Order: sequence, then C-alpha cells, then structure tokens
Amino acid sequence: MDKIKMTTPLVEMDGDEMTRVLWAWIKEKLILPFVDLKTEYYDLGLLHRNETRDQVTIDAANATKRLGVAVKCATITPNRQRMEEYPQLTEMWKSPNGTIRAILDGTAFRAPIVLPMIHPVVKNWEAPITIARHAYGDMYKAVDMVTEEPGTATLTFKGESGAEKTLTVQTVSGPAVWQGQHNTEKSIRAFARSCFQYAINQRQDLWFSTKDTISKVYDGEFKRIFEEEYETTYKVEFERLGLTYFYTLIDDAVARVIRSRGGFIWALKNYDGDVMSDMVATAFGSLAMMTSVLVSPDGTMEFEASHGTVTRHYYKYLKGEKTSTNPIATIFAWSGGLKRRGELDGLPELVQFGQALEDASLETLKDGVMTKDLLGLVEPGFQARGVDSEEFLDEIAKRLADKLA
Repeated sequence: MDKIKMTTPLVEMDGDEMTRVLWAWIKEKLILPFVDLKTEYYDLGLLHRNETRDQVTIDAANATKRLGVAVKCATITPNRQRMEEYPQLTEMWKSPNGTIRAILDGTAFRAPIVLPMIHPVVKNWEAPITIARHAYGDMYKAVDMVTEEPGTATLTFKGESGAEKTLTVQTVSGPAVWQGQHNTEKSIRAFARSCFQYAINQRQDLWFSTKDTISKVYDGEFKRIFEEEYETTYKVEFERLGLTYFYTLIDDAVARVIRSRGGFIWALKNYDGDVMSDMVATAFGSLAMMTSVLVSPDGTMEFEASHGTVTRHYYKYLKGEKTSTNPIATIFAWSGGLKRRGELDGLPELVQFGQALEDASLETLKDGVMTKDLLGLVEPGFQARGVDSEEFLDEIAKRLADKLA
C-alpha cells in the first residue's frame, strides 16, 4: 500500500535512555512502514543539550511555535547524581520541559489510558481524572542559593517606572537555603482560559485547588483570576451545559478526589500538577499509561508521555538484556501529534492513521499481550502474557497492518 503523505512537518524532540530506544523502535515498526513521515528533528538528549549549551531546547520550542505541533520523548533533568554519572556535563541544566513550557506557555492536560481488565486502586473511580497542569513558572523557573553565615534576605521588585517594593524574606542566624519563584498574570489567565475551554470541549466539570490560606498573595492570585474568568466569560456556558466549576484548598481537594467517582478535570499549579498526575496515573494502573498534551493559547500542541526515561531498564538494555518497558504513552504521543497534524493540514488519512495506531495498541492489550508492569494489575481470571518491549511493538504492528490493509 502507498504510504500516507504529510504536507507539513511536525517537530520531533528525541530524548534519553530507554525512552530514546523505544522512540526509535516505535518509528521503525509502527510509523515509517505506513507514513511518509516529515519531521523537523531536534536531539534533546542530555549530552547534545550540553554540547549546545541548551540552545537546542530553545530552538525546538521555537520550532514548535512555528509549526504548531510537536512530539517529545522523555528527557533527563540532571541533578548532582547525574553530574557524576555524566562527567562531560558542564552545567546542571534546567528541565527541558520547563524551558519548553516557558516558551510555549499554556496548560498540560494529562489523562490515564484506562483498560477494562485493570480496575483503579481507588475502587469508586469509574471514569478517568484529567489533570490540568499549569505549564509555566513557580519552582520550575525559580532561582535559589545557599548562604553560609548569619544575615537577612530581602525580595525587591524594581518597576520600569522607578518604583520599588521590598520585602524581608527572613533573618537567619546561620547557614540557610533560599528560593525565589514567580508567575505572571498573563500566564495564569491563559491557564484559566485553557482549563475552562477544555472543560467545555470535554463536557466535564472543572475543579481547581491551591493553598491560598497559607500563600495568601501568590496562590490567592491564581484563585482570583480563575474566579474572574469564570464569572465574566464562562459561567453562562457552564450553566447551559450543566457543568460545575469548583474551587477548594488542595488538601481538601485530595480527600474529595479519592472519594469521587472520577470523570472530571482537576486544575493544579505547576508542581502540584506534576505530583498529582503521577498519583492519578499510578492509581489507574501505570505511569506508562498516562498521556500528556501541552496546549498553548494559540492552539500550538506538544505531545509527550508523562513519565521519565526508565533508567533502570536502560542499563539492562546496555547489558544486552531484554526489557519489558511499556511504550504505550510514548505511542500515544506520536498518535496524538500525527492526528493533530492531520487536523491542521486537512489530511483525514493521517488522522485515521493516528486513531488506528491507538486502537491497535489497545487491542493488543485487550488480547492479553502486555508488558510486565501491567501483568500484576489485571483482574483475576483475565488471561495475559508478559512480553518484552520489541515483541509488544511487533504485536501492535501486526494489528495495525490489519487495520490499514
């Protein structure tokens, strides 16, 4: 059969460790046999980011703004341990996701892929919970330092008008650690609008939670902007559709989420969303079954898996051992990106291919062929066998070929 044609490339951001290996296999086995793939390629592997002094990450983000669609592989954010592991590194580079999100802005929507034979750990959850994670600022754009002597830290803002505001952070009697973080009114408002619009599109209730009782000004601004956007722009449409917007403190929200039946969107600040999306993914089954799409206010979308680079499996792979690493979320990043590219370019065959890729992946799992992380989660009586990653991708490829025949 003829390969499906693309007219506009999408941005391809390669990554690190085991997910980089899976990335290549997914292209080789599931995409290139069927699609005349056009991508603008950026290597976001840690060592290449180091070689370019992280300019490649900035270039990839700007390319995404230009082309409108990107797919991203998981990448390493180095800490002290990674600096020892990779002695070539000249700097403890910041999170590439943080850099990309700062340039693209918008909101990361993360949702679990649910399967009938795997029931959530929380027994009353009947439908997926989508995490709407603010994608800019807070601790991901923070500056921090360590001091060794007694003294006082202050926070000063100097306006373009010449006006200044200064706060005393704290006076300490010895060594201390400090952090300063920020967000912008523009980004918070874009976050709110994205969440309300996504809730309308999905016909789902929207919950939002912060800790404004403690962070009265910082978190209070998030709460105020959300309420303002709801009252002035979205309330009428929410009421028409029978949807609810609900705000509560994050600790209360956690309790409510556990007691809920699911089926709603939970909007959270950047770090809160990072943590809670992993909790939701694990409770529904596996981190490798969590999709993530970054949606910018202008409609730009970046698709990725919401898990890491699977370091432990990578070192097994380097020893020549077979690994049973789950590639589903990474496959769905590719399928989501291809579907979006097809929608923007008016290519229904590309949209249909992306959907067929997802269907073939889920069909493989429903047939009882799965990676070993899922074996212990299936309901008693369901017949399943564990396979390594390559065999799993080959099984998906067979079903995909049948669907496209």
